[in-house]
Amino acid sequence: MNPRYRSTEAASPHLTRRGFLQAGCVATGMALGLPNLTSRAAAVGSAEPKEFPSTIKARKPMSHITTKDGTEIYYKDWGSGPIVTFSHGWPLSADAWDAQMLHLASNGFRCIAHDRRGHGRSSQPWQGNDMDTYADDLAELFEALDVTDAIMVGHSTGGGEVARYIGRHGTGRVAKAVLLGAVTPIMMKTKSNPDGLSMEVFDGFRSAYLTDRAQFFLDIASGPFFGFNRPGAHVSEGRIRSWWNQGMMCGHKNGYDCIKAFSETDFTEDLKKFDVPTLIIHGEDDQIVPIDTTAKLAVKLVPNAQLRIYPKGSHGLADTDREKLNTDLLEFARASR
Repeated sequence: MNPRYRSTEAASPHLTRRGFLQAGCVATGMALGLPNLTSRAAAVGSAEPKEFPSTIKARKPMSHITTKDGTEIYYKDWGSGPIVTFSHGWPLSADAWDAQMLHLASNGFRCIAHDRRGHGRSSQPWQGNDMDTYADDLAELFEALDVTDAIMVGHSTGGGEVARYIGRHGTGRVAKAVLLGAVTPIMMKTKSNPDGLSMEVFDGFRSAYLTDRAQFFLDIASGPFFGFNRPGAHVSEGRIRSWWNQGMMCGHKNGYDCIKAFSETDFTEDLKKFDVPTLIIHGEDDQIVPIDTTAKLAVKLVPNAQLRIYPKGSHGLADTDREKLNTDLLEFARASR
């Protein structure tokens, strides 16, 4: 057993993308009442399998590895079979992938998702809140768990993490890749990316974050992330609360630094190094990571990648388009290389 491995027991409905991005999401009060749990549970439960194979198990619940710089990285490890790894977005945690992990583990795959350093149940170091270190942490996790032939799935910032991992560590342990609503190749406007978002947009993020992080997160979750600010949207208070709870577990300094990491990092050269089958999935109406300057450019950089666009899809496809995404991921995972 690797000596570094150990186990322990254990909104605003009127918020527009322009207003959210350029103003850094102005705080607007929102009263959250308790939902009708019976009817909500019945509606949600109908989409999940009622029985699960007896082979499904969590190997080491609430497990961690300790990286070379002493940071504890939490991960969950479900099921058995070919490996699928999941990298979450800012400022969330591995829990953002629960629906996809349950579905794939129920269908013969071993699913591993970690909390990025500073997020969720991982420790909150002052340093290392950058894409290079995120990728190196993932490499240490793969080594500790002896991950091979993995299908790497990354959402938003996690898509950048997948790209930087491949750029720095290659595909020796990787069989396929999925970039979901990913920040690749780069979000910020530069000379080589003239249609990107201006620095003022991300300065607005930082300002809103420092002014009232709790309200900022509430505004994101109740508005553009899931598309709840769109006319006719079915607003789920449960999803809003889950997103907010995950976000508030993120270390304050870690979440702040990560804004720079996901907005300014250029993954162009990383994407060019992909040499495995790659599926790029993006919501047509993604208000957080605009599709025209990310997925539609990334597919041109990744050799032989395929782009799948979800009509009217939001940034939060893992929840808003759960069944479709689960089906697409399983189909891609099962397909021959």
